[in-house]
Amino acid sequence: MDGAIVTAAPSEEKLFAGHRLRVNGADVPVYACRVSAMPFNQVWPGYQRPLDQSERAGFAYWDMTAPVRVEIDCPNAPKTVAIRPTHLGIIPKAQGRRITFDLAAPSPLVVEIDGPHGALHLFAGPPEKDAPAPAPSIRSFGPGVHHPGRIQLASGQSVHIAAGAVVYGAIHAQGSDSIRIFGRGILDQSPFERGKGGGAVRLTDCSNVTIEGIIMRDPDVWCCSLFGCHDVTIRNVKLVGLWRYNADGIDVCNCRRVTVEDSFVRAFDDALVVKGLKHRGDLPVEHVTFRRCVVWCDWGRSMEIGAETCAPEISNVAFLDSDVVHTTHIAMDIQHGDRALVRDIRFENIRIEMPEPNPHPAMQKDRDDCYEPRDGYLPALAVIVIHGTNYSADKERGRVRNVVFRNISIRADRMPHSAFRGFDEEHNVDGVTLSGWQFNGKPLSTFEAMRLGVAGHVRNVTIE
Repeated sequence: MDGAIVTAAPSEEKLFAGHRLRVNGADVPVYACRVSAMPFNQVWPGYQRPLDQSERAGFAYWDMTAPVRVEIDCPNAPKTVAIRPTHLGIIPKAQGRRITFDLAAPSPLVVEIDGPHGALHLFAGPPEKDAPAPAPSIRSFGPGVHHPGRIQLASGQSVHIAAGAVVYGAIHAQGSDSIRIFGRGILDQSPFERGKGGGAVRLTDCSNVTIEGIIMRDPDVWCCSLFGCHDVTIRNVKLVGLWRYNADGIDVCNCRRVTVEDSFVRAFDDALVVKGLKHRGDLPVEHVTFRRCVVWCDWGRSMEIGAETCAPEISNVAFLDSDVVHTTHIAMDIQHGDRALVRDIRFENIRIEMPEPNPHPAMQKDRDDCYEPRDGYLPALAVIVIHGTNYSADKERGRVRNVVFRNISIRADRMPHSAFRGFDEEHNVDGVTLSGWQFNGKPLSTFEAMRLGVAGHVRNVTIE
C-alpha cells in the first residue's frame, strides 16, 4: 500500500471493538489495552488496582513512507473530535460516523472522540530498515502470539519482535554489553502479577544498549527502567496500557549518557523520570536527554527529576521539543528529596495541554473508598522543591543549580500555577531562567502572569 505498511494482527489477539481504522484505504487492526479511568491511587496496599478504576482503550500502529489519509469509522456519530498533540495542526473532518484526516509524517497521535475516555492511540512510525536475518545471537519473534516468559539477555544478544507479533513476556539484562531490543511488535506483561515480571524492559549495569520501535503494554511495575546503565538509546518506543499501581513509564536511575527520543508514554504514575536510588547512590546521573516525546500522564508527573535523588550529582538533564497532552499533578518537576547536587537542567520547547476536564487526583484511603470527582482542578506547570519525602533515603538534603525553562507553551482554559522552594540557606535553589513562555499564544513576561510563586531559599530567578 502506497505510503503505509500495515501488518495483520494475530488471529488469537482480541482486538478493540467498536472502531474501524483505515490508512490509505487499508484496514489497520486496532488493538485493545487497559488505561486508567480516574486519578485514584494508593501506596501499594498488597492487592492490585481494581478493574473498575480502569477502562478499555484502543491503539494501532503502522509504518509510513509518505503522507497518508486516515479514516476512523465510529459506532456513533461523534459530537467532538480532538487530535493531540494539537501543535501538529491536524484538523479532522467528521461526517456522520466517519472521521477523516491527513498525516504528513510519522508521529504518535491521540484521537479523542467525545472526550478523553476510550481514546485511540495511533502510532505511525518510520519504516523498519534492518529486520534481522536469523543468527544465534538474535532471538526473533515473528507474527503471531508468543509466551516466552522472562527473557534474560547476555552481552552481544538481541531480541527482535516483528510487526504482527504479540510477545507475552519481559526482557531483562544485568551487566550486559552491546544488546538490542527492537522491532515493531508488542511486548505485554499482563499475565504477570505485581513484581513477577519486573516491567517490560529492566536493565541493570548494562552498556551500549539500543531499544527501538516496539510497543510495551500493561507492565506489572515500572514499565521500562534502567539502573546504573550507560550509553543507551531508546527510540520510537510506545508505552500504552499502563494502569496498575506504580506503572511508571521510562525511569532512568543513576545512569550516564542516555537518550530517549521520538517516543510515546501514557503512564499511571510518573512518565519520563530521572532518579537516583539508594542502592545505586554512589553513581551519578549525567547527560540524559528526552526529546521529541509525547506524554499522557494519568497520575503523577509528566517530566520529573526525583523524588529519589540519591547520587553525588544529577547533571546535564534535558527535556526537549516534547508534548504533554494530559497531565495530573505537575507537568515539569524537580522534586529533590535526597543529597545530590542537581545542576544544569533544561526544559526547552515544551508544549503542554491541559484540556478540560482535568480530574482531581485523590488518594484512596481504604479498599471500599470510591472516587468522587471535584470541579475546578488544574495541574501545576513547573515546580522545583527541595524537601524530604516518603521516598527519601538520605538524611542530608541537596541543592539545585542552573535550571532553564525556555519556550514553554501552555494551552488551557486558565493559566496553571508554578512554584519554586528551597529547604534552607545551605540547601537552596540558585539560578533559574524563564524564557519564551506563552499561554494560549500570548507571551508571558512577569511572575504574576506566569502565576509563579517563589518561596524561601531561592535565588536568582530571572525572566529573559
